[in-house]
Formats: sequence, structure tokens, C-alpha cells
Amino acid sequence: MACMHRVAKSVAAARGEQQVSAAVAVQPRVAAKPLLAGRPVVADASSLLVGRAARQMLRATAAPPAPAASGSTASKGTGKPRALISLSDKTNLDMLVKGLKDLGIEIVSTGGTATAIQGAGVPCTKVEDVTGFPEMLDGRVKTLHPAVHGGILAIRDKPEHMAAIAQHNIGTIDLVVVNLYPFRKTVTAEPAPAFEVGVENIDIGGPAMIRAAAKNMAHVAVVVDPQDYPELLERLRAAGAGAQGAADFAEFRKRLAWKAFQHCSSYDAQVSEWLWSQVGSGPAPQMTVPLELQATLRYGENPHQAAAFYTDASLREAKAGGVATSIVHWGKEMSYNNYLDADAAYQCCCDYTEPTCVIVKHTNPCGIASRGDLREAYRLAVRADPISAFGGIVAFNRPVDADLAREIREFRSPQDNETKMFYEIVIAPGYTPEGLEVLKGKSKNLRILEAKPRAPQGLSLRQVAGGWLWQDADALAPEGITFTCVSEKKPSEQQLKDLQFAWRAVKHVKSNAITIAKDGKLLGMGSGQPNRVNSVRIALEKAGGEVGGSVLASDAFFPFSWNDSVEIACKAGVTAIVHPGGSMRDQDAIDCCNKYGVVLLTTGVRHFRH
Repeated sequence: MACMHRVAKSVAAARGEQQVSAAVAVQPRVAAKPLLAGRPVVADASSLLVGRAARQMLRATAAPPAPAASGSTASKGTGKPRALISLSDKTNLDMLVKGLKDLGIEIVSTGGTATAIQGAGVPCTKVEDVTGFPEMLDGRVKTLHPAVHGGILAIRDKPEHMAAIAQHNIGTIDLVVVNLYPFRKTVTAEPAPAFEVGVENIDIGGPAMIRAAAKNMAHVAVVVDPQDYPELLERLRAAGAGAQGAADFAEFRKRLAWKAFQHCSSYDAQVSEWLWSQVGSGPAPQMTVPLELQATLRYGENPHQAAAFYTDASLREAKAGGVATSIVHWGKEMSYNNYLDADAAYQCCCDYTEPTCVIVKHTNPCGIASRGDLREAYRLAVRADPISAFGGIVAFNRPVDADLAREIREFRSPQDNETKMFYEIVIAPGYTPEGLEVLKGKSKNLRILEAKPRAPQGLSLRQVAGGWLWQDADALAPEGITFTCVSEKKPSEQQLKDLQFAWRAVKHVKSNAITIAKDGKLLGMGSGQPNRVNSVRIALEKAGGEVGGSVLASDAFFPFSWNDSVEIACKAGVTAIVHPGGSMRDQDAIDCCNKYGVVLLTTGVRHFRH
């Protein structure tokens, strides 16, 4: 390929070696790809050409270039391979341009990027000297010019393409290094920018160059990520050393092209999301969710399933916090199930305003307690269900200090008061330096995560076979809900506090969900049962002898009360119940609670969780 041939010759020249491309002998058509900046490449190549097609290509391109069109002011360059660089993110720019200079590659650049390149001591040509046209419209038009896009898009082994750019005095561009305006950072800033500011940060010229270079991947390399600079330079050097390097570079260009199109796709998705937030409401007619690979996981829910973890790069997730953007301070690598369980634990914990500990197993909270002293909250959360807590995930909504870390490290199972509790993960919004070191001493495998508190989500997406379900996230907290007493007996202040505690918990339990609580701690929960009465029975069994004086929360209304869920709870010693209401048999629940002197509250809000 012409790009490869030119780079090979440039590298050889930089090394002081003879200018012969070994790639040509293996891939005959590569050597026949003509023209450095509109001129045919014929020196030292004819003896290596094989095949009638290659000879015809050489004859076609060996003709003198057509004269430049009248009035054309475009510059066709020096005959060296050329790179066009235009960057918002200038990370590692010095390393890149110095490497390109050493390879003998001419650099063309725009505006602030050109200034930065020159500041690094590397010469570059400004793009207006290539186009013969100045920037205009406050910088909206810089590179949207045939001298740029013709040089990028020309197919090097197509004679009519090369004749066309030669006629207009346009040189080829072999490498495009571009990244885009920081649109996401701009529109998610606080305070929110004016609409006009957002519009001005929609990049036009950048995506056009990226897409053009990616389309012409057979001849042009396109780089959008500074992390790819070292490999790019290494591939360029190898491409000048032999046929295998040239072949490898061709495959590398394909991968770069995929990444470039993905980069533009993600960027366009963010622009689309922002514009819809300005002009629309509800579900958008079309959605694109940009995801970024963070880790390839050992396996999925089960060992026979492949898995990976992606972060959501959409605007709604900017600064939202949570497990996806957490820091892993210690321990084994995270697994698929670890992410699910840690997310469930932390989202539940962040729903509580008082200092709280939540313990989760298989995404269901099995222990929750709120106390001013987090050590006591932790102890109570474990005691709610020590069997389930063993091997679970522990979450806190306050930073972990050394005293709490020692409690976690040394606490013994209430089952035998000997076995140290084992956990997969501890997650909190922060750790003191001493607390972190103490916690590391519990186990080399314990995963210690630090996550920003999770902001209320605005959107929930869930996959079904062949489609996705869209809904507003279930972000309603008790503070935003009206608790209405419908029974004769009214709740005490402590009962109301416990009912709100249980209501926060039941939202995070799989339906049919029941939680039983007392004095700011979870006593028992029933989850995932096909009928509500079985969930009630399971929760009561977990609560055991502590059920007297407790409160109960149900994520949905009670379809039956007598000889069913409500009466069973009342007889067991529950003193207050909260449920959404809305059943045609709501009066049965009221009558049953009145009979047993139990408080009954309704919320008008359901918390199904499937």
C-alpha cells in the first residue's frame, strides 16, 4: 500500500539505509500503489514488480501529473508521508510528534495543536498553508476543504483518484490523529451551560476527518486515543523493516478504524442525548447507549459464560457515582456476580440518610442497621442473618475508620462466637489511611471498594430477548412519600421511624418482598416468593423471638388479609404495617388490623422489584 511504502522508505531514510520496500515482493500490488503528494513512486521499484496488474498500475501512474487547476492554492507537501494532527486532548502529544519526526513524517496541524507542536520543538505546517484558505466563522471551518479530505480519501492504487488530486495540487495524508471537543465535560458542567454553548461544542470538522480516514483504512491510519500512540509508533517502525511489519500494520489500521467509528458513534450518542434533553421528554424515539469496556471478567454468573464489564458513558451517568466508577483498593479482581451484589448493597445503603450498614447476598439485603456508631450498626446487620451474611457484601454509607475496620476484621460469627466472618467485598464512600491498612489485613482476597455516593438515577434499562425495557428509576424515598394512617390506632414516633426504615429496605428486596424491622434494624425479610403470604412466613421465621413490637413493610398491597398475610403478621406480634394499598380488599386489611390493635399505613406507592 502506498502509505506503507512511503512510511517504509521514510523509516529507511531516517536510519540511513537503502530505500527498498521488502513488503513489495510479498504483496505485489503494494509497490504499485503510487504517488507521493501527487507524484508517482517509481525509483527502485520496477525490478520488484510482478504480475500484469502491477505493471499496468505502474505505467498508469508513471505518467507526469496533470497540471494544477487554475487558481488552485493548495500545497501538495514535500513528498514525505504526512500526518494531520488536531487535538483537544493533547496528552502525550510531545512523545507522538517527536516520534513522527524521527520517522521522517511531515506534520500538518491546526490552531492550538500547531502551537503546542512547535512548542515541543517539532516543525509543523499549519493547515491553512495546505488548504490555501484561512480559518473562518470563529473556527467552525478549518479542515473542511478538498485539500484535506481529498488527501485523506484518495485511493492510492486507483489512477483516476491520484490523477484528480494531482490535477488540483493536493498531496496525500497518510496519518490522521484527531480527538474531539470535550462535549460531555462541557454540557455536564455545573452550573449547566447555556444551550448556545453546548451547540458550539459540537465538533464537525473532527468527526469528518476521523470518518474519512477510517473509511480509507487501506491507505490511512487514524488515531483517536492517546493510549494508542506508543503502539502506532512501534507499528510504523516495524512497517519499514519488512513485509511482516507492513502486513501487521495493515491489520492495525483496521482496528484503529473500528475504534475511530466507535469514538464518533459514542460522541454522536452524547450529542443526541443532550439535544433530546433540551427539546424532548420521556423515551426518545431512538436511543444509543455508549458503553466503554473496563474489564474482561473471568466468567459470567456461571463459569461456562464469558463476561465483561462496561461503564456507561452517557450524559445521565456523569458524576452519578456508584459501583461502576469505584476504586478497587485491594483484593482479587472483581467478578460478574461481585459487581451485581456490590451494586445492590451500595444502592440500598445510599438510600439511608443515617449512618447505616447493609449486608447483601445474591442481591438481596439480609442485614441492615442504622446507628450513630457504625460499629454497632455493623454488628446488628450481621446478627440479622449471620448465616446469609457469611460470604456476603458489606456496604457503609459513611467512611470506614480504623476502629470500624478492626471490628470488621475481628468480628466472630454469632453462630459459634469463634469463626471470623468472611466477606467478598467491603464498599464505602471512603476510608481513613489507617482504616484501609487495617482492613487489608483481614484477607488478601477481600475486595475493598471506594465509591462515590450514588445519586438518584433518572433512567433504568433492562434487556429482554430482542429488546430493551425503558423506565424511570425507582428513586422515591420515604421523604417524598405520604404515609397515611388508615387504622384506628395511630403510630408512635418510634413506630413511624421504623416503618420508614422498613419501607426503605423493602424497595431493595426481590418481589414478593416483606421486611420486618425494629429499633432501626432489619430482623427478617422474605423475598422472591410467588405469593405474598410465603414471604411473610419467611420474614417472620427470620425475625424469630424478636418479632414482638416490630413493624412490617410490604412492597405491594395485600390481596388477602384474613387467615393470610395480615392476620398471620398480627398474630405473630407485629405492631405496625405499611403497604401501598390499592386492593379491592383494602378494607379487609384495615378491619383485620383494627381487630388486633395494629397500626396500618398506606403509601400509594408500590416497589416491585423483579
